[in-house]
Amino acid sequence: MSEQKIELYDGPAGGWGALKSVAKHLNEQGVAVKGAKTLLHANQTDGFDCPGCAWPDRDHRSTFEFCENGAKAVAAEATARRATPEVIGAKTLKEWAEASDYDLEATGRLTEPMVYDAQTDRYQRTSWDAAFALIARELQALPDPNEAIFYTSGRTSNEAAFLYQLFVREYGTNNFPDCSNMCHEPSGSGMRPTIGVGKGTVTLHDFEQADAIFVFGQNPGTNHPRMLGELRAARKRGARIVSFNPLRERGLERFADPQNAIEMATLGDSPISSHYFQLQVGGDFALLKGMCKRVVELDDAALAAGKPRVLDVAFIAEHTQGFESFIAELREQPWEPLVAASGLTREQIVQAADIYATSERVIACWGMGITQHRHSVKTIQMIVNLLLLRGNLGRPGAGACPVRGHSNVQGDRTMGIYEKPAPAFLDKLGQVFGFEPPREHGYDTVGAIQAMLDGQGKVFIAMGGNFAAATPDTAATWRALRQCELTVHITTKFNRSHVVHGRKALVLPVLGRTEIDVQASGPQGVTVEDSMSMVHLSAGMNAPASEHLISEPMLVARMAAATLTKSRTPWLALASNYATIRDKIEAVLPDFAGFNEKIKAPGGFRLRNTASERVWATASGKAEFSTHAMPTDLAVQRIAERQRDVRVFTLTTLRSHDQYNTTIYGHDDRYRGVYGHRRVVFIHAEDLKDLGLKAGDWVDITSLYIDEAGGDVEQRHAERFLLVAYDIPRGCLASYYPETNPLVPLQSFSVTARTPTSKSIPVVLSAHAA
Repeated sequence: MSEQKIELYDGPAGGWGALKSVAKHLNEQGVAVKGAKTLLHANQTDGFDCPGCAWPDRDHRSTFEFCENGAKAVAAEATARRATPEVIGAKTLKEWAEASDYDLEATGRLTEPMVYDAQTDRYQRTSWDAAFALIARELQALPDPNEAIFYTSGRTSNEAAFLYQLFVREYGTNNFPDCSNMCHEPSGSGMRPTIGVGKGTVTLHDFEQADAIFVFGQNPGTNHPRMLGELRAARKRGARIVSFNPLRERGLERFADPQNAIEMATLGDSPISSHYFQLQVGGDFALLKGMCKRVVELDDAALAAGKPRVLDVAFIAEHTQGFESFIAELREQPWEPLVAASGLTREQIVQAADIYATSERVIACWGMGITQHRHSVKTIQMIVNLLLLRGNLGRPGAGACPVRGHSNVQGDRTMGIYEKPAPAFLDKLGQVFGFEPPREHGYDTVGAIQAMLDGQGKVFIAMGGNFAAATPDTAATWRALRQCELTVHITTKFNRSHVVHGRKALVLPVLGRTEIDVQASGPQGVTVEDSMSMVHLSAGMNAPASEHLISEPMLVARMAAATLTKSRTPWLALASNYATIRDKIEAVLPDFAGFNEKIKAPGGFRLRNTASERVWATASGKAEFSTHAMPTDLAVQRIAERQRDVRVFTLTTLRSHDQYNTTIYGHDDRYRGVYGHRRVVFIHAEDLKDLGLKAGDWVDITSLYIDEAGGDVEQRHAERFLLVAYDIPRGCLASYYPETNPLVPLQSFSVTARTPTSKSIPVVLSAHAA
């Protein structure tokens, strides 16, 4: 662990700090040479897709198509460390439970399948045949297929995801909780009814043409570092970058491109944001509604003065519906509640709106700072409203850009990993494979946890990920998993979910993205889909970490063959040649016509996006304006009214720079000046004074939630966090997850999308008793 200290970081994002960090992590994993060679194949046409984020690849003009955090992911996968059955079996799971998340994964790559032995409380070696036989027995013994739950991580390839959903639907259920449920579900839920697609409408080429790029609730410097290159290039050519974030984030301020020799040699950097607005946590809906109101006011003034209209009236007339009711409600909306709820001044909202109104081509980007709130769907629909007002959808240099996390989270949903599948998809799936798919909607993530708690979910199988650490309400989630008859985790590294297990448990290790995959027909490549709907091939170049590893597609095929003994699907034949899986994908999904031929092109191909063509696949056949009143049921306000004797804050959870989702690569958060710590709370200096505390004090955090049924205030606790004075709005706090996941109630989720409200938790602080 690094030396524990809080020290201001005055450098830019990227630069020498990023290069030093890459070298450090390669050395720590014992792969200084191997790791460096591996990175040269990351995001290349003949290489592998980075196992980190889903930001798209450029045109491969550079040998270096990776970022600092992508390098950490590659180093962790290519590590020289091995978590053999002897290493894992040397401790009981009670002992492993005391280890940190970092220490669990630091054991290295898993090498052989393991089964839990209840008598010794240890994992021990098992064979693949025995593992699949156990899974088959447990699944076949269930009286109802809906008592099994099948989770999917966003790193699963298209081929594995397609086989997985096919297996599960032939088995008889649509229980497909996945990581989308916990992050960008509101993006799809907000966009599908308004513009007809649940995906972003832009490409990287649009970033080259945009006059302004608005960034809402996102920290690309840590979460999508390669995005900084696009923002830097846009700013250099004169585009305005307008950022909205409660915290001052270094990646949105300054960036030194490690590929720019002049900047590196001169220790220079480039500004990113031209305008930076620190709204309060959860203030985005009010901000966006205020911006829409200002744009309409500008148009009214222009019309009265006989000047060119601000609104794109031709686009609105031809392509939209609901405009009149939307602007009528906007005109009735007073400014004062918008200002109060946003945390910005009216002048700041007006300034942001004026930039939008005077830019011809605008891209709106957003991340989980937008999606993990109770009214996230309404907020995303307000982003769509803003874009529609000036025709910023379906033309070059403009559009919607939800920036997704894991490298194939979008592709998994395209492949059918969804608890509410479309009837047309099920019809085609059944036609191609000769069975009747289940029609009843399945469990999402919150529903899956509740089902396990209620005894209705008895077998839990996870295709990757770290469910126990990624989910809300940690105590409830762990209790749910421990009530299962069987938990199965398909993975590359040991993690928290393997310690929080059912009565029977399996840990099944698979090939990583960087590794060579050879099946009966020869070397294989898999495909992934990035945030901008580009589908491309990924092929590893390292020898497998163990001779006992199998690929995810083959694992699914063997699991299906063992369980579905009467299935007509040739599972093992499909998994022996991934091109045959792609042929089946093409047969089920029309957008994949010519799949095997298209992926031969450098960079792959883009899936059709109807909204980018101004074809609106909505109920009305038009893009829909959405009219939403200001929310009056915000959790923090309701709690503050009930708890007048204490100071109630709004806590938002976030990543440290040394982590990706629940994977902890280290204990430093360089850009925020935190070293050797993870249990920290960022707080405004004046709030510290008001509480009679100081930076460096230790506190406990208690979240407060009003139970809708009984009206009681529920409390959840997380102990011993270090206070760090930071540039964040008053009344707001920030802290890392998964350490703060215990504070998020299972019942607190976004309306419609059911995504946990991890970015807006009402909490109080109290001094920690040493």
